[in-house]
Amino acid sequence: MTAAVLLIVGGLSIPVYAYVLYPLVLRLLARTVPSPCAPTEWPAITIILPVHNEEAVIEGTLQAVLASDYPPERRRILVISDASNDRTDEIVKSVADRGVELARLPVRGGKTAAENAAAAIVETEIVVNTDASVRLHPGGLKALVTALWDPTVGVASGRDVSVGSKTASPNVAESGYVGYEMWVRDLETRAGGIVGASGCFFASRRGVQGEIVPAALSRDFAAPLIAREHGLRSVSVPGAICFVPQASSIRREYRRKVRTMSRGLQTLFYKRRLLNPSRYGRFAWMLASHKLARWLVPWAILVCGAGSLLLAWAVPTLRPPVGLVWGFVMTCSTISWLMPEARLPRIVAIPAYVTWGLVAGVHAWISSLRGDLTPTWEPTKRAALEGPIAERGPSRTASLGGLRKAPE
Repeated sequence: MTAAVLLIVGGLSIPVYAYVLYPLVLRLLARTVPSPCAPTEWPAITIILPVHNEEAVIEGTLQAVLASDYPPERRRILVISDASNDRTDEIVKSVADRGVELARLPVRGGKTAAENAAAAIVETEIVVNTDASVRLHPGGLKALVTALWDPTVGVASGRDVSVGSKTASPNVAESGYVGYEMWVRDLETRAGGIVGASGCFFASRRGVQGEIVPAALSRDFAAPLIAREHGLRSVSVPGAICFVPQASSIRREYRRKVRTMSRGLQTLFYKRRLLNPSRYGRFAWMLASHKLARWLVPWAILVCGAGSLLLAWAVPTLRPPVGLVWGFVMTCSTISWLMPEARLPRIVAIPAYVTWGLVAGVHAWISSLRGDLTPTWEPTKRAALEGPIAERGPSRTASLGGLRKAPE
């Protein structure tokens, strides 16, 4: 019984620290940050949009970027086609007369490889990275650029808003988790700076964007780490809103979580020297608390689960409630996996989302430790977000640094 209690308490200590105590400490460290002043003249920026076979969503995404309130003459929209073989390139060309350029990788290399290749084309001091499946708020670009007007800031991250069906589904818990994550990033910003940017929408200085990141790693996670190495901090920008559609099934969400966590673990190992508290102080603690501690939670829950089974074996009166909890969780998880597209009630969807997230975490650790690299993958299928579609026009392309001019 003593061993069971130790396993349960020890297992729970990591998630309690990562998700409860860490934010509480951040609140104690947080200070009031004055709002940055907007530049008197908006600087030139380059918006990089890597895509692979996104014909279903790319037009709406480009229309949303074009509809932003950033001065059109001060922005360059550069779509990097990662060897797309559907109508993606054709759709991009159709809005070229509005300042959209197309550059094409002849061989597929993945999102990070496309962003690396784009670095040879970028000439502006500020670079914005975004995705094909999301929609940007019209004021998002100005909000990011305003944050970067502070010379101590190297990366400015957008605020993700998870959107989808209003009915209960396996992804109903995703909105809550994304909101929690944005809250923690706001606290980190006030306590010194964030340790990871939003993969859907972030901006960085040219010196940060220009550093080559291995294709199997995550640039959105690596960017704040690179900025810290340059002596710059990274911030979360509440006004830079990015609407992110939810995955349509728990299976797709599972695959996405395995991939993102595995790439995150490999990125952290690549930049592991930033975990050295004697050199990087508070940043090292925040990096370990926000990233490493969270990624250890799946293993901690396994330990806690083993402790609960051991406790039930030692104390017969606890067997029914422990068995009931285990049975309920397993039932919810099984139903969600066998009925991936079904609209499930919250009482089923939330436990299933959490459980499969934990399983995905274990899977990601195993993949990462085995050295399984995933520079390329099939984009997670998400529902296209509704939005205004502007008129099409002829095309314009770019070619440089390993990028091949798209066919006319």
